[in-house]
Amino acid sequence: MIFDRIAVDPGKLEGKPTIRGLRITVETVVRLVAAGWSFDEILLDYPDLEREDIKQALEYAAAATNVHFYPLREPA
Repeated sequence: MIFDRIAVDPGKLEGKPTIRGLRITVETVVRLVAAGWSFDEILLDYPDLEREDIKQALEYAAAATNVHFYPLREPA
């Protein structure tokens, strides 16, 4: 998947992934959604964001936490 709306700049916000280089982190967007904010509420409080920014922030967070678990074999 291509994340064309996510930027990482080591000199900005401690290198955290941001939305289009703005000073709004992926973490902020994910935390707002997790706290129950609707996309419309986020867009009202953060007018520089676009709906697609929020969607891509969630997709990026999901991809960043994509961990495969493999069951261990039971001892013989």
